[in-house]
Amino acid sequence: MRYFSCTQCRLIFLDPSQRLSNARERERYEKHENSIHDQGYRRSLQGLVTEMLQRLPLRAKGLDFGCGPGPVLSIMFQEENHRVFEYDPFFAPDAKLLDQTYDFITCSETLEHIFHPEKEMNLLHSLLRPNGWLGVQTKMFEDWEEFAQSSYRRDPTHVCFYNRSTFLWMARKMSWKVDFPGNHLVLMQKM
Repeated sequence: MRYFSCTQCRLIFLDPSQRLSNARERERYEKHENSIHDQGYRRSLQGLVTEMLQRLPLRAKGLDFGCGPGPVLSIMFQEENHRVFEYDPFFAPDAKLLDQTYDFITCSETLEHIFHPEKEMNLLHSLLRPNGWLGVQTKMFEDWEEFAQSSYRRDPTHVCFYNRSTFLWMARKMSWKVDFPGNHLVLMQKM
């Protein structure tokens, strides 16, 4: 596999000619077993949920962007009395959800699958209400050596890899506030 790095934001990305076809990508996602009854999976999402809950108003309206075949994250927010909708281009492709605005959006293990990060971040910006929060969970790599040794890059559906500099660059570009409350967590607030 061949990777490149953006000189402006330090995003690492897979050579576009090496991406999977849509059919093969979906086939891979269908093998994911994300169940609300899997306590280990719930624990892996709990950090994002906890950090977001500290920042959200009561009964906030949210969007789980890239929910996948098992929308566990949205259910966890619903358990805390928030209204959450699920969007996923393969498993919940309701385009009407992209015509609304939200108090918060979550992207857990989603951004690494996106072919055009700047375009998608602009979309997320348009979907967030002023002072709304974007909660991201993704593995971040601060240097090429760490990236080269990671098994994370071996997933053929992972095409973009981020680091703190990438998110700081995005936040400056969109005039958002950004916080890194955990190793794999990024919270961005639309101003």
